[in-house]
Amino acid sequence: MKKYLYILLLFLLPAVAAFSQDENPAEENGKIAVRMREYIQKNLGLSKSEAQKFTPVFARYFRDFAQTHRQNKGDRLILQQKVIELRLRYRGEFKQIMDEQRANKVFQYEDKFRQEVIRIIKENRRDRVPPRRTKAVLLRD
Repeated sequence: MKKYLYILLLFLLPAVAAFSQDENPAEENGKIAVRMREYIQKNLGLSKSEAQKFTPVFARYFRDFAQTHRQNKGDRLILQQKVIELRLRYRGEFKQIMDEQRANKVFQYEDKFRQEVIRIIKENRRDRVPPRRTKAVLLRD
């Protein structure tokens, strides 16, 4: 009987581990979205009431942006077109919350935030990975 129990556990444990993993890393995206939203709100100087209205609209925009990127990453030109269409649509929603000038700057601050994150990631990778020694260098030593 113990033998069957062990066999059953042997098959069930990997299955449980597989189901516990997220297919969509929403937590990472959530953290990035929150930090980006805070960065944009700070740079735009939104009032408390504007920030409360801005938060759900920006969350929808961020989700739609990520989905658009996933769906069109194979064709860069189509991706650019879809992102422009998405930004035009959400610019109208941002205009309802704040003035037109700040609504347009949302996307500028978004781009600056993305560039800064990419710069930090590249910097961390460069600092973390030591240069490899090739066989040719090892043979000369």
